[in-house]
Parts: sequence; structure tokens; C-alpha cells
Amino acid sequence: GGQPRNVQPFSDEDASIETMSHCSGFSDPASFTEDGPEVDEEATQEDLEYKLKGFIDLTLDKSAKTRQAALESLKSAFSSKILYEFIMERRMTLTDSIERCIKKGKSEEQCAAAGLACLLCVQMGSGIESEEIFKTLGPVLKKIVCDGTASVQARQACATCLGICCFIVTDDITELYSTMECLENIFIKAYPRDRDTNGVSSTPNTVLHISALLAWTLLLTICPMNEVKKKIEMHLHKLPSMLSCDDVNMRIAAGETLALLFELARETDADFFYEDMELLTEKLRALATDGNKHRAKVDKRKQRSVFRDVLRAVEERDFPTETVKFGPERMYIDCWVKKQTYDTFKEILGSGMQYHLQSNDFLRNVFELGPPVMLDAAALKTMKISRFERHLYNSAAFKARTKARSKCRDKRADVGEFF
Repeated sequence: GGQPRNVQPFSDEDASIETMSHCSGFSDPASFTEDGPEVDEEATQEDLEYKLKGFIDLTLDKSAKTRQAALESLKSAFSSKILYEFIMERRMTLTDSIERCIKKGKSEEQCAAAGLACLLCVQMGSGIESEEIFKTLGPVLKKIVCDGTASVQARQACATCLGICCFIVTDDITELYSTMECLENIFIKAYPRDRDTNGVSSTPNTVLHISALLAWTLLLTICPMNEVKKKIEMHLHKLPSMLSCDDVNMRIAAGETLALLFELARETDADFFYEDMELLTEKLRALATDGNKHRAKVDKRKQRSVFRDVLRAVEERDFPTETVKFGPERMYIDCWVKKQTYDTFKEILGSGMQYHLQSNDFLRNVFELGPPVMLDAAALKTMKISRFERHLYNSAAFKARTKARSKCRDKRADVGEFF
């Protein structure tokens, strides 16, 4: 290979550049400062696009490190900004680059390319252009997912990408079922072969099984009800065996999938009855109160929190509503289907999730948020406090918290000091 080039990654400074080319009336609150100078938006837009064109060119470089760095920089840009028009003009070039990197790259490059493919579809939304992208990348992703010689990390990334891209673009029910079957064939390998097995041991492929299960569950949420019934009958009695796995993430994935299956089952049939309910709730209660000394404290805390909610869902048909704040808006997550969808997109968008919820038409349609809320610069400026004011507030809060904790920690402190 050739000598790796110095690739300047997409930075936070770049992320602050306004690139809402298809929705020019909208401005990101984060892009305003209290008394900042006027910004030439057209110039900064051109500067950003120039950088992105360079990254796209570098995805064809001879050096694997350069290609990977370019893919990561494009991922950062796509997750932090809406670049619809820019991508629309170059979607085939990007698709070709991603396909080449997945086919010929090594593990890390394949993971980066699969992540970029997800973000490409998120940017494009559901439509003919996205369908063309998926027609090209879908078979390549399936091949890697099913390839036992490929790295587990690459297969895991491709399984996630396959589920998300199919969720976004597929109107063809045959393609939906085909993708689900591909993912199903992966995670059913985690089921114990012997019904009397008390526990399931994790393997190097466990991370792949988890990703395949979560991607399959996401696609189940958009299936017709008759297909949902078939899948519930097929998997509801087998999934509880995964709750005994010694991998905490597998236990949590299985628990959340069970909660979602019960929710869907009760939607299709109000009188739904599960035969082994007593045994299942006993397992869930044990996980919700797990005090096993051999497990890490962080894992136990995370597990107990999740399984308290899962137990409530299975036993009491209850869901603890969560509120997601983004800009001036609020979104309420009030069911497992919505939670699964939100968690999936948050995983791939990271810190850019709030921005996309505000301005990405596709995501707003998925969560039924309506068209983007347009706010002018003056309204946004009144909503945002200055950096100096925020600093003063944080400093005061930190000092007060430190003082309170110091009193509690000082064993010599007189009880009379506390009021």
C-alpha cells in the first residue's frame, strides 16, 4: 500500500457550521453565541463541503489507515449535521466507496464503512434513492453477516447496519422477511441445544448474537400483525433461556426483547396468555434483585434497573414513561416499541441524536413529531444563556455540592452543625 496521508478529522468546530441546505430557515441553537460576530454562512458551507469532498476522495486511498480515518470523519459529519443535498449529488459515489471498503477492507475499516452506511440511509430517509443504496449494499452486508471467516466485530457492525437500513428503506415485504430470516439464523445459535441446560455460556460470537437479536427486534416492530404472531409463537418460549447467559449485555437484550414481544402479543390479542408466566416472572425478579458477588457492580446496577422495568412490563403491563428533551421540544417514550427504536438510532447518531430529532424529516416521521419547528435567530438567542452565565452557575453548584459533601465526610463534624 501507499504511504498514509495526514487526514484532518471532522472536528467539533466543523460540526458547528450551519449546513441545513434543504431547510435554510432552521438554525441550530448551539451555533449561536451571546455576542458573536456575524458568520458568512455561504462561505462556511463551502468550506465544509470542500472538506467532505476531500474525505470522500480519501476513501479510495491505497492506505487502509487513511481510508478508515476518512470514513470516521464522514461519520462524524453525517451524525452531527443534515447534509441532504450534498449527499444526494454524491450518493452513488459514497455507496461505491462503502461497498468497496466492506468487501476488501479489514475488520476496523469494515466496521467504519457499515456505520457510515447507516448514517447515509438516515440522512437520505425513506425513498427511491435510499432503496437504490440498499439494493447495492444489502447483499454485501448479508454476505459478511453470514461469513464465519469474517471478524466478529465486522459481522456485528454489518448485522446492525442491515437491520437499520432495512428499517429505513424497505417497502418490499419480501425483502423485510428475507432480512429478518438472515438475522434470525444468527441469534438462534445462542439458544441452548439442550432444554435442561441451566445456563448459557458466552462465546466470542455473543456480541454478534446480541446485535442480530436487537436488529431483528427493530424490524419486528414494522411487521404485519400476522407475521408478528408467528414470530412470537416461535421465539417467546426460547428467549427466556438467554436470561441465564453469563454475559450481562445478552441478558439485558433478551429481557428487553421479551418485554417488547409481550407488548406486541397483548396488542394483537387482549386475552393473550403465557403458560410459563410464573417461572418467567420468577427469573425476571431474580435478575431485578441480583446480588451475585461474582458480578461487577456496574453490571449489576445496570441489570437491576433494566429488569425492574421488564418485570413491570411482563407482570403488570406497565411502562415507565421517559421524556426526551431536544431544543424547545419534548418527546415522550411511552412503550417498548418506541424505546427500542429510539435506543437504536441513539446508538448510531450518538450526541447528534438531539439535532436529528429537531431537523431530520425521516426521524421526525418515525416518532410522529411533525415537520421541524422553525425558530428565528432572535428566539433562539433568548432561549440560550451565555457561556459565562453557564460557567458561573456550574461553579456555584459545584462549590455548594463540595461543601455539603465535605461536611458529611468529616467525622469530626459536630452533629449540631447540621440543620
